[in-house]
Amino acid sequence: MVIINIAGLGLILLVIWWFWLYKPEGVVVSSKDSITILVKDGVYQPANIKVAAGKSVEITIYRQDDSGCAANIIFPDFDINEELPLRQNKTITLPPIVSGEYSFHCPMMMYKGRLIVE
Repeated sequence: MVIINIAGLGLILLVIWWFWLYKPEGVVVSSKDSITILVKDGVYQPANIKVAAGKSVEITIYRQDDSGCAANIIFPDFDINEELPLRQNKTITLPPIVSGEYSFHCPMMMYKGRLIVE
């Protein structure tokens, strides 16, 4: 019984870490006006993207993950909510952006990313 309780507690801690505490490492700097994001294995790859301020940005998203949560991507600061077709490219064009950090995520906020504009 003790082993089952310890295993259950371990799984609870793993879920908390994965969905709320995990922060993807590294930042991908895009010197171009476009970038590609892969939706795979429960994360956006890359999840942290740095782009230049004052330019529009074209983001192409390729969804490999068949999870229902991965079916949409939301950029709340730009009022964008787009459906992502499975195993197809979806291109989203963001307007010229001022400096700052902008989040993007799935509807349940399980997949998370950050757009860093400098």
